[in-house]
Amino acid sequence: MIQRRLTRPRAVPRSVLAALAVVLIAACSTAVDGAASQLAPRATPDAVTGGGVGPLVSSPDSPADLGRVPPSVATAPSPAAAPPVAVAPAPQAHLEPFAMSLFEAGDFVPQYTFEWCVAASVQMAWNMVQPDVRASRDDQQALWEQARELSNNPYRGADGGGWSDLLNELGLGPYELVSVPEYDDALKVAAEAMRDTSRPVGLLMWRGRHAWVMSGFESMGDPAAGDFSVTGIRVVDPLYPYGSSIWGPSPEPNQLLSAEDLAKVFVFREQRRWSAHIPAGFLLVLPLAPAVEGGPDVTGGPGSVPRQLRFGAL
Repeated sequence: MIQRRLTRPRAVPRSVLAALAVVLIAACSTAVDGAASQLAPRATPDAVTGGGVGPLVSSPDSPADLGRVPPSVATAPSPAAAPPVAVAPAPQAHLEPFAMSLFEAGDFVPQYTFEWCVAASVQMAWNMVQPDVRASRDDQQALWEQARELSNNPYRGADGGGWSDLLNELGLGPYELVSVPEYDDALKVAAEAMRDTSRPVGLLMWRGRHAWVMSGFESMGDPAAGDFSVTGIRVVDPLYPYGSSIWGPSPEPNQLLSAEDLAKVFVFREQRRWSAHIPAGFLLVLPLAPAVEGGPDVTGGPGSVPRQLRFGAL
């Protein structure tokens, strides 16, 4: 017969018991917090070388009733753990398709040189907002010179800061140059600003080397009503129909691009030593709702004044 040696259990020190109690309490707290959270809703240099609102359709339905949280259930003491209470997921609000376009026939203006993309973009922004049309070469050249004077660039080009300042001097503002760290957030910021102001958005393309105008967008859900996601972006490239041997052909004026296609040319711009005042990110020349305060100005051009930024917390 095999005999087993019996040993008397040793007493657990009180300090160990206290530590175990803390661990058990923390584990229970974590489990409760987790269950509660499931119930909550929710170029080279920086120099850029290179009207009316359309029909607004389909706003989302009112948010659905999120239901009631089941009341806690008291149970009799039992050595066995109480079975978990199943909680049905809260229903999501149904989002309807929404579309907006500022572009009309006659708004497109080509850049007359390979350097005047900012000036041509300013002309097109004017055409989308004002009743008259600016499209001449002489006017574009004059706007280019103004943008250069307002820019903060050692290479004497027009940059995003000069672009936004020029729009303000022409009375189309307020506009501000902003940098958004994430691509999807940049699209949402641009769409929300266009919806709020009925003015176009400037896009600094090709890592800050070229200027396009965002003339409209499509989304699931109306940005003015709350939750939404951008599904398409309408753009105008003043370099059309030439395009770039590196970045590809220019889209047709007011062409609708998917978010995936736009991401190939609207790319993250790294911070540079000659423009350290501009944070790295996706750069927008953004129309702002008047009298709405926010964060600091990042334009940095000699014509800049400390204006208030609508999306300062980006």
